[in-house]
Amino acid sequence: MRNCTLVTEFLLMGIPHTVGLEKILFVLFLAFYLLTLPGNLLILLAILTSSNLHTPMYFFLGNLSVLDIFFPSVSSPKMMLYLTGHSHTISYQGCATQLFFYHFLCCAECFLYTVMAYDRFAAIYHPLRYTVIMSSWVCASMTVATWMGSCLHASVLTFLIFKLPYCGPNEVDNFFCDIPVVLPLACGDTYMARAVSFINVGLVALVCFLLILTSYSRIVISILKIRSSEGRRRAFSTCSAHLTSILLFYGPVVLIYLRPASSPWLDSVVQVLNNIVTPSLNPLIYSLRNKEVKVALRKVLTQGMHSPGE
Repeated sequence: MRNCTLVTEFLLMGIPHTVGLEKILFVLFLAFYLLTLPGNLLILLAILTSSNLHTPMYFFLGNLSVLDIFFPSVSSPKMMLYLTGHSHTISYQGCATQLFFYHFLCCAECFLYTVMAYDRFAAIYHPLRYTVIMSSWVCASMTVATWMGSCLHASVLTFLIFKLPYCGPNEVDNFFCDIPVVLPLACGDTYMARAVSFINVGLVALVCFLLILTSYSRIVISILKIRSSEGRRRAFSTCSAHLTSILLFYGPVVLIYLRPASSPWLDSVVQVLNNIVTPSLNPLIYSLRNKEVKVALRKVLTQGMHSPGE
């Protein structure tokens, strides 16, 4: 057994090739972060207060808003701290916590998009049986399974990564702790962790994507059978927001985890899009393409403006 000093903290190196741009990046990331929180809170509040939105589709959208509130909070506060000149270090436990919650929330979104695709399939393919297929009990069960399955997924990954010894170096080539940048720092055999991580992340993403693809293939076939052009337009409009969010979510996942070679700069840029930009866009995507959400949001904002004067 060789002597080694175990790492007690890691050094976050930030986004490569951005030296001198710290103030600009801070303002940009802060703007997206401040846009994400109220945007998703308004969507959630509109769903909770509007009886017209108490349906399975909006129940799942509310869950997505909760995830999008927490998702950027995993990495953004720490990143903005070191962009303002504070320490780049993060404790060993803090690094493990970041990795766990990142994969927990990421997997939960992956499962939730799959459930939302099935919900749209049931609504369009079986409209007369929709309320029976997507009952309150079914929706609650799917949601609980989503959160519990994601917790198990993240726990396995975090255990495999952090049961390995870390003796140095401790420089993480990113703005937060994730598998592709933390695992190369381990001084033990990483084969098992790499294999399980690749299979675990890849399998979850692939299975969910195939299920979504299957649902939307059936949806498209059903929509094309609708005789009226207005009916087809409304059906496509209902699904377009969800499809846009799926593309924004799966693009970064494929680029980061399912390609053979790693590029620190590309990984950082893609994860900025995934962690910060996409959660801020989801409220815009779902509100701009959905008349019911826009009406509910207008009602919430109107009540909020009148309440102080009453």
